[in-house]
Amino acid sequence: MTVTSVPGVRLRRVTVGGTALNVATAGAGPAILLLHGFPHTWRLWTEVIGPLARRHRVIAPDLRGFGDSDRPADGYDAGTLAADAAGLLEALDAGPAAVVGIDLGAPPAFLLAMRRPALVRRLVLMESLLGDLPGAEEFLAAGPPWWFGFHAASGLAESVLVGHEEAYVDWFLRQGTLGRGVRPDVRAAFVRAYTGAEALRAAFGPYRALSAGARQIREAVAGARLTVPALTVGAHPVGRSLERQLRPHADELTGRVIPDCGHLVPLDRPEALLALLEPFLAADDGRR
Repeated sequence: MTVTSVPGVRLRRVTVGGTALNVATAGAGPAILLLHGFPHTWRLWTEVIGPLARRHRVIAPDLRGFGDSDRPADGYDAGTLAADAAGLLEALDAGPAAVVGIDLGAPPAFLLAMRRPALVRRLVLMESLLGDLPGAEEFLAAGPPWWFGFHAASGLAESVLVGHEEAYVDWFLRQGTLGRGVRPDVRAAFVRAYTGAEALRAAFGPYRALSAGARQIREAVAGARLTVPALTVGAHPVGRSLERQLRPHADELTGRVIPDCGHLVPLDRPEALLALLEPFLAADDGRR
């Protein structure tokens, strides 16, 4: 293990299915697994790891292809990322865990709860869509976000962006915080993680597998319901779209929206997020 600049957080490498994942860990207690999106690494959770670690064993990996994890040629569909998450929980003997997914991390978090409910005690999904399930029509009225198509075209985005990674990442960080920006050390870590053709190629993998992920989600809800307690957290721009998608398929769902909050919820409004997460997670205390 190595110590990081985030107090109480240590890094380790855990190999799952032949892919070595860089994993940040902190605290002790019931496990909580945090799955980031784009353009993030585990450092998306910098502001909330400490408070969560007071009562939980926090596990925050870099997804395959991201940050300091391995960058395999394939396996970026939501189902494979869900299998990575399951393998990580098993390797660390950490299940059942509360699982939190944001952006590209939300579909694999959802599929993990659907496919391996014994590994998931609670599910939190933030600022994302679940494939093409009905409910997101208002959000998609003007079409999907422009970068979805740009990232999905094989080989295109990385060929254009090499040498301009810092400006590109900065655009997402500003948009994702409603112009407020993020801490300099976190920004620098994100820029480093997305610099170079190979880093970009891997980061765009989930976009190039979106159609496979949408099919996997359709198949999951066609054959089962979400039985674990779930919370959706919306902000700008997704709002309640994710809640509307999930509600017909969930046995126990709470939907919340954080006002004046950008897409990067854990960095933009960490206190407001913790005010939702902590009581939702604490509800398990009365069940044990």
